[in-house]
Amino acid sequence: MSRIAFQGELGAYSHEACLEARPGYDPLPCPTFEDAIDAVRGGEAALAMLPIENSTYGRVADIHRLLPQSGLNIVDEAFVRVRIALMARPGATLDNIKTVRAHLVLLPQCREFLANRGIRAEAATDNAAAAKALAQDGTLEEGALASDLAARTYGLDVLARDIEDHGHNTTRFVVMSPEPTRAAPGSGPIKTTFVFQVRNIPAALYKAMGGFATNGVNMTKLESYMVDGRFTATQFYADIEGHPDDPPVARALEELAYFTSYLDILGVYPADPDHFEGGGAR
Repeated sequence: MSRIAFQGELGAYSHEACLEARPGYDPLPCPTFEDAIDAVRGGEAALAMLPIENSTYGRVADIHRLLPQSGLNIVDEAFVRVRIALMARPGATLDNIKTVRAHLVLLPQCREFLANRGIRAEAATDNAAAAKALAQDGTLEEGALASDLAARTYGLDVLARDIEDHGHNTTRFVVMSPEPTRAAPGSGPIKTTFVFQVRNIPAALYKAMGGFATNGVNMTKLESYMVDGRFTATQFYADIEGHPDDPPVARALEELAYFTSYLDILGVYPADPDHFEGGGAR
């Protein structure tokens, strides 16, 4: 069976994304994002599942820097609703729990639930890792916050489900492949992802973006980030709706290229139908 690499332990939300988007692949847990990318480049895995942004916390740190350098291509996207469960060792009850551990990003999402029950929160490096550690040597007064999948993976009891304060938290993932497989034009809703640097001329970014507006191309994401820690080198990451072979998109990209010193298309792939904005190129 082919493998799909992801960052984290078995039971992580990235593992859940792998099971939902590529159920025929064997998940391969990796310590870091770089390790997941290297697993694909080295042939240990056929694909990598990488989180790119979260509806509550924005972009995932370092991902925008890693994607252009990875040598991999985006071939698909997947969305996972972050449902948080409080789990504990068998025999524990909710009244037993004094402390829970989870990733620092996850803990504030259940602040109200934890405060109402007087449960102390402690940061962990990874949600699924916290569940794994609890199963190995935790006490009946300790819990972990993670996915239902983590509880099933490590034999823990779920004491409370869907405890997040807000029910809209979703993480967007991209599926990365060493092969530059592009979705076919006209095969359905398409997204194109690219990175670029503008030329050092006045109003370069404004002019570069003008082609998308005049050609009716919907840009769903535009973010800037520094390159190599230098304030003078800014790179932009963008998602648009449409295929580079669509005439409006082709014209917009041609105009963009004129005002850029660097342009690299990272992927042309099917848009998730449940999260497609539907404003695409017309």
